[in-house]
Amino acid sequence: MTRGDTDESGSGTARATKGRPRGGVLAKRRAILDAALTVFARDGYTRAGIDTIARTAEVSTRTVYNHFRDKAELFETVIQESATRVAEAQIALIGRHLGEITDLEQDLVAFGTDWISPTEHYADHSALVRQVQAEVEHIPAAAVEAWQAAGPRRVQSELALRFGELTSRGLLHAPEPRRAARHFSLLVSAGAASVAGRAVPGESIEETVTAGVRAFLYGYASQGGSR
Repeated sequence: MTRGDTDESGSGTARATKGRPRGGVLAKRRAILDAALTVFARDGYTRAGIDTIARTAEVSTRTVYNHFRDKAELFETVIQESATRVAEAQIALIGRHLGEITDLEQDLVAFGTDWISPTEHYADHSALVRQVQAEVEHIPAAAVEAWQAAGPRRVQSELALRFGELTSRGLLHAPEPRRAARHFSLLVSAGAASVAGRAVPGESIEETVTAGVRAFLYGYASQGGSR
């Protein structure tokens, strides 16, 4: 272990090593989590190694194990934290687009387009999710559950709540709002997988979303509830 890590192991005098994270224990933990997200998103769970994460974070392997019991715990923490950030952004989108409806179809299209459009701010998370989907059988079940609870299920619950409100207002006929939320998610993202994460013309995503919204409203719009 390097001298710059001795403050966490309880031996020696803590010295800042040039180029390594500064600011003590919390700064090093943050550096480890950021590095782990990058490495897991790039290499996947199975191939990612603690040594690689430590090098990327510019800390020793010992320091990683001082913060996290093993790779499984680190991965669970990373995906839960990342999913929480993305879910909060998506919940904010729901509130911004569906909080006050002026035209139901147009507002749903605008929301869906923003929702599935690739964003560089969450590129690592999107890549991480693709890695999870590709090797889910090799990922600890606790990590998959943490991701679902912190991210997708939170967002679906918020969307279901909004659809319930729109049903109460007579704009939708969705007696089972959670099912309606799942249907909406599937319909607006149908075909988007082939363009996710790539720079594509905005109208390509909008066309996908518009078709999905119209299919959704065919089943869920109340009579005269398009506005």
